[in-house]
Amino acid sequence: MRWTLKPKPETHKVAHLKEALQVDTTVATLLLQRGIETYDEAKTFFRPSLDDLHDPFLMKDMQQAVERIETAISQGENILVYGDYDVDGTTSVALISSYLKTRIDSVATYIPDRYEEGYGISYQGIDFAHDNEFSLIIALDCGVKAIEKVAYATEKGIDFIICDHHRPGKELPKAVAVLDPKRDDCDYPYKELCGCGVGFKLIQALALKQNKTVNDLVHYLDLVATAIAADIVPMTGENRALAYYGLQVINEAPRNGIKAILKQVKKEEFTITDVVFIIAPRINAAGRMKHGNHAVTLLTETDYNLAAQFAEDIETFNNDRREADKQITEEALKQIEEQKEQERFTTVVYDESWHKGVIGIVASRLTETYYRPTLVFTKSGDKLAASARSVNGFDVYNALDACSEYIEQFGGHKYAAGLTLKEENYEAFKTKFESVVKQTIDPNLLIPEVKVDLELKLEQVDNKLLRIIRQFAPFGPGNMTPVFMTQSLKDTGYGKCVGEDDKHLRVTVTQNGANKIVGIGFNLGQKFEVIQNRKPFKAVYTIDENNWQGNVSLQLKLKDVK
Repeated sequence: MRWTLKPKPETHKVAHLKEALQVDTTVATLLLQRGIETYDEAKTFFRPSLDDLHDPFLMKDMQQAVERIETAISQGENILVYGDYDVDGTTSVALISSYLKTRIDSVATYIPDRYEEGYGISYQGIDFAHDNEFSLIIALDCGVKAIEKVAYATEKGIDFIICDHHRPGKELPKAVAVLDPKRDDCDYPYKELCGCGVGFKLIQALALKQNKTVNDLVHYLDLVATAIAADIVPMTGENRALAYYGLQVINEAPRNGIKAILKQVKKEEFTITDVVFIIAPRINAAGRMKHGNHAVTLLTETDYNLAAQFAEDIETFNNDRREADKQITEEALKQIEEQKEQERFTTVVYDESWHKGVIGIVASRLTETYYRPTLVFTKSGDKLAASARSVNGFDVYNALDACSEYIEQFGGHKYAAGLTLKEENYEAFKTKFESVVKQTIDPNLLIPEVKVDLELKLEQVDNKLLRIIRQFAPFGPGNMTPVFMTQSLKDTGYGKCVGEDDKHLRVTVTQNGANKIVGIGFNLGQKFEVIQNRKPFKAVYTIDENNWQGNVSLQLKLKDVK
């Protein structure tokens, strides 16, 4: 791992913020590293307010979207709420459909089949809308590139409103409205909303027309927080406020579907990390293993007993997903080992039997293991489909764009994308992708980096610092959990490898013979020799709490030792 110490803020700024907030140097520095320079900015950071959300009508096409929906409601039109099959898509569909159903009965939902239809808007979905007399489709978390599909719908007399957050192409679909803060011509102040976030701005605008405020919509924020966490969008600006209040809803009054998921886990208070690792995988499992409709049904169910039954079904899908994920990862790792005759800048693997629903997870696991821009392909109908994942600092979307002559269809973000291509183009694409990455990537990016906020003495690590850091939550890109470094540490002699196959490292560290603190390093078992025999070492870590049999103590979560 590369350890990169973040630059220290200017001394006078630290002194000013310390004075304004009455905090110590460590806390003032951490805040300045997050772009917080004044008392008012700190107040907004520590006490996010829904009053700080931007006016939804600042988003390009919002007025047209609201007018078209109001017309549909007043004329009793049939509205189809259409969304992608992942967490962001299914939460978006649950959000918009449950809001619209408070105002009109003729609302239905549509999630494309991952295997039959693939990602995004499908001709099959439009045909379904036409056959069932839907005159308006609201598409969520997809659609910004669906130029031909929207034109096809127009021919059939169906209007489209698109709510997306992916990067548009050079041309936009000719829809009634295209809500996407990443449009070049959109002046909306915050660009990092997820699909469900864009959906929330739409219902916020509709509510304003009804003389209601954002406070009337708080009960929808459990869905928005789940999507923000799952889609790994920046935890800054509006996303921070939406996630902050969404977490409160999850902990205090979640909808029945989320309540039923949480009931399966013995835990009292849920953090954004729990949303990422407990709620999101289960919602995702429906679309991966069976059909995204199951997730929407769970998230919109008003009867708790029914929701509990749906949650059990989804738990089964999630267990199936785990099995498939484990098996495919093992097969993919074996393939990579067999290909290791030359140094490669990318990881590209393919097997026609791999389950399309889990190739994204497998791509993430391979990226963690080999730290290369990664593509995992499988057979999808008469084509090959892939999930792409990248390493920190490298734009895989741009790399795929440079290979577009071999690709049928692709879309996504800087760090995650999906694509399809013809089987006969696979080898040529693989060669071109390797070449593009080799020519454009900084070789340093192929070594995992841990960014260190501050160097601390061990005596500075205490419960007071942990309490303040916890107020920095919710954490995510743009506001990650603070990482610290301490030098000249020694293990007290109790260090050992723990866990299955001695995978993890457990130490009790001291600095200059004082302040003993336990540290746990997951998957650092191979570093035992660094700390044994009381040799001095340095560590990077986050500060955490260990709760064992009712005893709560401070602990370091080690990220690396040298």
